[in-house]
Amino acid sequence: MSWLSRVRNSLPFVAKRETSDNLWIKCPGCQEMLFIKEFEDNLEVCPRCNFHGRIGADKRLSQLLDAGFDVLPQPSVKEDPLKFRDTKKYTDRLKQARAKNPHSDAFSVGSGAIGGRPAVVGVQDFGFMGGSMGMAVGTAFVAGAERALERRCPYIVVTAAGGARMQEGILSLMQMPKATVMTRRLKEAGLPYIVVLTDPTTGGVTASYAMLGDIHIAEPGALIGFAGQRVIQDTIREQLPEGFQRAEYLHKHGMVDMVVERKDLKNTLATLIEYLAPARAA
Repeated sequence: MSWLSRVRNSLPFVAKRETSDNLWIKCPGCQEMLFIKEFEDNLEVCPRCNFHGRIGADKRLSQLLDAGFDVLPQPSVKEDPLKFRDTKKYTDRLKQARAKNPHSDAFSVGSGAIGGRPAVVGVQDFGFMGGSMGMAVGTAFVAGAERALERRCPYIVVTAAGGARMQEGILSLMQMPKATVMTRRLKEAGLPYIVVLTDPTTGGVTASYAMLGDIHIAEPGALIGFAGQRVIQDTIREQLPEGFQRAEYLHKHGMVDMVVERKDLKNTLATLIEYLAPARAA
């Protein structure tokens, strides 16, 4: 044994301290390194550039609804009806997504109150297969609307999606008219339907329930559109203006009613509910 080994073995070295690998996060907006606790305490909004990060369904529900809300059970639908396979089986993709997510699909519904006023909130989670709209998402959206009809209260939907779920083919596209019918039922019942557009909201979701609200609110900087910018540019052969399809551009051109920062979103919704909800909501 060398002298170095003898000295090293005789010294009372302190065991290596365990530290988290996730102490820092790089802001996708300004590329600054942020202390993750500071980022989370600020509702996952960059304190330097105000970039609004993507958040999951549970965090969104807890931010918007008063304490004590209920989460509706996820609907049961037939999985992999087309026996779809690309580079992976669809069933394997679902298993992979569920291993990283507390919910079994991309749309979750909470029933409770906002600022003391009854409300039902549906949240689309981009972290689950890009928030893509399949049968489970469509069925969960309908279940949320039915709960709002039952409670005679507003239905608020927070969108975040890359569009329809290609693995379910035409069955995913059928969710567009199904959800549209439910928005019509809410309107006929005189119940407010409010949409909160977050980054990104695109494809078939934008072409259906995302743009059928009585009021459309967007988070700052959110990408909102149907087709991608490159597809549009190649089709019309024109250079698109700066900020095209972003929340602020759509607000300026009348497609979005207001752009609201995350920290103000709950209070804004509470005010809107007070104005729009039936007096006898329960």
